[in-house]
Amino acid sequence: MRNLLIWALRIIAALIMLQTLYFKFTAHPQSVKLFTELGMEPWGRIGTGVFELIAAILLLIPRTTYLGAGLGLGLMSGAIFFHLTKLGIVFDGDAVLFTYAAITFACCAVLLWLNKQQVLQLLKGKF
Repeated sequence: MRNLLIWALRIIAALIMLQTLYFKFTAHPQSVKLFTELGMEPWGRIGTGVFELIAAILLLIPRTTYLGAGLGLGLMSGAIFFHLTKLGIVFDGDAVLFTYAAITFACCAVLLWLNKQQVLQLLKGKF
């Protein structure tokens, strides 16, 4: 049962991050508008996309799940921060982006908790 939960969390977080890459890498108008409002267009859009791709790949590899979860948690913390402070929860007419960020944040947080031994070993310098 635990293994099923871990895989479900991995897949949900990775799929959300992967599906947003199309919009970031093709300069979709909504993505360009979002990063323009943040003053981070185009480098923020492309850079975020690259890091989300890396996080998604790391999440799907069992040995590196904790690294992907940590990176994903950091990325989604930034997304949530900007939605709460500058963009608003409802951006461009809906709250889908904020909802995706919150779901991915929660999945990554649980994965980090479930892999806390690996995180502690990394922090102690044993990896």
